[in-house]
Amino acid sequence: MVSVAMCTYNGAKYLAEQLESIARQSRQVDELVVCDDKSTDGTVGVLQEFAAKAPFPVKIHINEANLGSTRNFDQCMGLCRGEILILCDQDDIWAYDRVQRQVDYLAAHPEHEAVFSDAYLIDDKGERQNHMLWDNFGFNRERQVKWQSGKAKDLLFEGYIVTGATMAVRKRALGFLSPFPVHLGPYIHDAWIALVLSLNDQIGFITDPLLSYRVHASQQVGFGQKLEPVRLKDRWKRDRDKKISPIRQRAQLLKALIEALEKVEGVSPASLTRLKELQVHFQVRANLPENRLRRLEPALSELVKGRYTFSSEHWWLPFLGDLLE
Repeated sequence: MVSVAMCTYNGAKYLAEQLESIARQSRQVDELVVCDDKSTDGTVGVLQEFAAKAPFPVKIHINEANLGSTRNFDQCMGLCRGEILILCDQDDIWAYDRVQRQVDYLAAHPEHEAVFSDAYLIDDKGERQNHMLWDNFGFNRERQVKWQSGKAKDLLFEGYIVTGATMAVRKRALGFLSPFPVHLGPYIHDAWIALVLSLNDQIGFITDPLLSYRVHASQQVGFGQKLEPVRLKDRWKRDRDKKISPIRQRAQLLKALIEALEKVEGVSPASLTRLKELQVHFQVRANLPENRLRRLEPALSELVKGRYTFSSEHWWLPFLGDLLE
């Protein structure tokens, strides 16, 4: 049995198009479960109109209070009855064979608890952009090979790759994935699922784009804009407190993430070794003394250990910044 887990919030504008793409699937789903996060527009009306004509059961749950996307997906996935759960946003458009492709993949890879894919990018008018979803994360062929060689977790420790709207997850995995933590900042439901499963190489991918992912100003969840790297010349005049604050926040976030992962059933200490090194690196950087001469020893130690690559592929920039700023 295959369930679609959809979360909605004030999504009436694009919702009908998303629902129709689910109804047109070459492999029909067995149910659509929708958890609406107390919308104030016409979202529920669109859902009810679709439910009346859908070729499969549609269950609509309206939250009494706003839960936020992570708690809402946790709830929605738990309400699904299927063995395979296809995660769904409210504003995308699925390829006609998305469900079949992901069901076939999981059948062929019993060792995997989830699979994700690339996606086309479309704007608020539905016009396709000139780059793909994975281009935003640098998930190129080289990194895909690295993922398939057992280093998925290392890639996810470094940054975001897996988008929830492209995922299919076995429901049995909720036994150790849920409840999804809500205190980990950017590690929302999809990042949490992907990271936990990557620790034991339990998540794979399909390189073909299986949906059109809509990027627009009002979306609840998205990959956002990339931060521009700080240029060397700007490091001379940047306020030190403003520099240290995000580094300290990163160290604190990683510490909280490690503590959360250590509580997950089946996660071995060895699988967290690199993540702990990452946390130590940012903690060392956050604790560098005001005196520039006293920074030299800890900064050089991080450099010799190769840890400045955790901060940037242009590792020399944060290293020099730590010495000079």
